[in-house]
Amino acid sequence: MWIKVLDWFGFGSHDHSHEPQGHSHHGSHGHTHGVIDAMIATTDRGIWAIKWSFVILALTAAMQIVVVVISGSVALLADTIHNVADATTAIPLWIAFVLARRKPTKTFTHGLGRVEDLAGIIIVTIILFSALVAGYQAINRLIHPQAVSHIGWLIGAGIIGFIGNEVVAVFRIRVGREINSAALIADGYHARTDGLTSLAVVAGAIGVWLGFPLADPIVGLLITLAIFGIVWQSARSVLTRMLDGVEPGIIDEIEHAAAHVKGIDTVKEAKARWLGHKLHVDVAVIIDDSILLAEANVITGKLRDELFAHIPALAVATVRIAAPEPQEHHHAPDPFQVNGKLAQGLLEIVDTADGERFRLRVSRHAEGLSAAVAIKRGARLEQHALVPIAGDHHLLQSTEAPAEPHEFDAELVLSNAAGSERLAFRMLEPEGHHH
Repeated sequence: MWIKVLDWFGFGSHDHSHEPQGHSHHGSHGHTHGVIDAMIATTDRGIWAIKWSFVILALTAAMQIVVVVISGSVALLADTIHNVADATTAIPLWIAFVLARRKPTKTFTHGLGRVEDLAGIIIVTIILFSALVAGYQAINRLIHPQAVSHIGWLIGAGIIGFIGNEVVAVFRIRVGREINSAALIADGYHARTDGLTSLAVVAGAIGVWLGFPLADPIVGLLITLAIFGIVWQSARSVLTRMLDGVEPGIIDEIEHAAAHVKGIDTVKEAKARWLGHKLHVDVAVIIDDSILLAEANVITGKLRDELFAHIPALAVATVRIAAPEPQEHHHAPDPFQVNGKLAQGLLEIVDTADGERFRLRVSRHAEGLSAAVAIKRGARLEQHALVPIAGDHHLLQSTEAPAEPHEFDAELVLSNAAGSERLAFRMLEPEGHHH
């Protein structure tokens, strides 16, 4: 029973999706003013929900305005201003969603997703203006008290405000669960909170009826403070998105997804950013250097699939293979990408238990391949034959370390019974490690 009450107020578990192993893949979405959250209209169904929310809140506000004129209640005025602002904020967001659907151009190569951030700023401004107007009216009524009439109408208007917001809350929560949108669900709980402010109007009216005339402007002031709280949450959310900030839970989800993929040693770097209501992720992972390139590509593909499974809002996932962190004494130059007729792969200088060695990881090679590295050091030619490690013809390694310095012009000599080829390359030591 208590859990149901908490869930009704939005403090319970909002995740009603049926994820495997009970793990929520929605990331972290705080209780913010939902209309500016980037996850709301991920589908046409979400936009449809916003349209009907606008209609319902507009009708509710229209009925309340009539009672405000009749009764002169400043508390109901504050609640009405809030409902009008809530309905109005759907308009710039609606326009933003339409613009965000446009295809990328040569000028806007990522599309117009950022227009939603601009809409967010407009929305915050509207909410702030509503708070200032409501606050001014409440303070003015405290300084210059006026009689409140038609208490019955006032109580009825407060109840109408509660019912209107509750209908919107149920509507948004139900549609949010249908389209798996955590933000639309959160927006529904926000509407439920707005309904409670309408009940506060009823409490103020009862206070006036019991002989406390200041109860009405005091309740109006309390509603104003609640609106200012929404302004703070909304502004923080919008500015975070504009500065490419994301919920910390998203990075946790990325690392969690990587833990599901066998072959990944660690996540070296994880970055994410919102582009409108779509999430773009860039991940660099470290994979065991003994794994072949072809297999490494399969591993990165599996991670990409896991990311899409863990993060529903994900639109683009870029997965890169990063070089392992070098040991303090090791300062190998950048590897050489091999792309020849006889073989394709990666040639690099690596640390082994026996010291530094040339290592060639082959993703494709001709039958009977043999390889060697020929280094030109002035008039002297330094040669290193590359032999299979433990009989693995996809992993070739020199038996001796290349001489210092590790900055030289060289050739990778590839050959088999059908012919040979020489692939020239140059290795440069990292800055600060020259001899």
